[in-house]
Amino acid sequence: MRHWIQCGLVAVALLVALPANANGYDTNWYYEVDKKSVWQGDLTARLKAIEGVFEGQLGVYVQNLVSGEAYSWRADDPWYLASLIKIPVAAQVLAERQAGRLSLDERLTLTRSDFVDGAGPTNWHDPGTPISIRYLMEQMITVSDNTATDMLIDRVGLEAVNQRAHVMIAASGGNPGEIGPISKLVGVRQGVYGELHPDARELGGMDFIALRQHPVSQRGQALARTLGVSMESFTQPDYDHAFDAYEATGENVGTLSAFGDLLASLHPVQQRGAMGDLDDEQRQTLLAVMQRTSSGKRRLKAGLGSGISFAHKTGTQQRRSCDAGIAERANAETATQGPWVIVTCTRGPEAVSAHERALASVGEALRYSGALGKPW
Repeated sequence: MRHWIQCGLVAVALLVALPANANGYDTNWYYEVDKKSVWQGDLTARLKAIEGVFEGQLGVYVQNLVSGEAYSWRADDPWYLASLIKIPVAAQVLAERQAGRLSLDERLTLTRSDFVDGAGPTNWHDPGTPISIRYLMEQMITVSDNTATDMLIDRVGLEAVNQRAHVMIAASGGNPGEIGPISKLVGVRQGVYGELHPDARELGGMDFIALRQHPVSQRGQALARTLGVSMESFTQPDYDHAFDAYEATGENVGTLSAFGDLLASLHPVQQRGAMGDLDDEQRQTLLAVMQRTSSGKRRLKAGLGSGISFAHKTGTQQRRSCDAGIAERANAETATQGPWVIVTCTRGPEAVSAHERALASVGEALRYSGALGKPW
């Protein structure tokens, strides 16, 4: 996928500065230079206003998969992707299905060591329960079930998941080096609490479920009791700083433009057979599950309104939220009106509700700026 963040204002300045035939150049050269569409300036102004109210930072990437026109607002900065990484997990599951190495009806046995804190109904089942891969994948995507995710990663292999993410990005012409290593969800907990004290890296999912019962402000004390150490031995002052330090390791971190490339590989208009081991049937299966996502109703979808179809995945972590997917308009007037890849992340305030309001406002900004075609 060719990225072209247009440089129209620079081109206009150069056009004014140069005479019509300076150095043999004709004024027609301007029309051979990628230009910004009018909506890009409008969207920039709207995002600045949203950040002013949000009191945090936004990252936004949007690309029309037909025309190639793209827009970036901090999209080339590193962002914590949170549960967005579950999309390549699902893609690898479906690639294994295509290869005949698994069936969606295959059942995995839930064990006590599989339990991870976070949303999702998998934790409601007793250890020893056989659960189908189909069910696990549905819960992983639609409600961001962490236990389901780790069970699927164990089934297909973490190395294969990371390779899948790289292949998907490369299939769209992106740089796989712009996304860090993907980890299991229990590994995220081990990494974050491990920044407070290294012994926390030996804890398991049930330990982290117990720690999550405490408010964020008290988790340091709870961890100290669990490990039998004093808080004076901690290497970070609190949970917030520990999460910042964990994010700095690069795990589950990437640019929004690279993740946009990953998403684009799922759509037929962009794919064109670049991933032979993930055919149209498997990609359509994943997009259909993403259409059923029920988490994040107050995020981008709230701002985009009913005039658009959005196959997406959300992500939420400490002071961080994301929403990303492929948007299509049912009433598109021309072939250039989509589909669009949209990737958004936020960081800053503690309240998830503040992030959701900001993401809903981004949805409105995309809608009314004309970024997704004629406003509706």
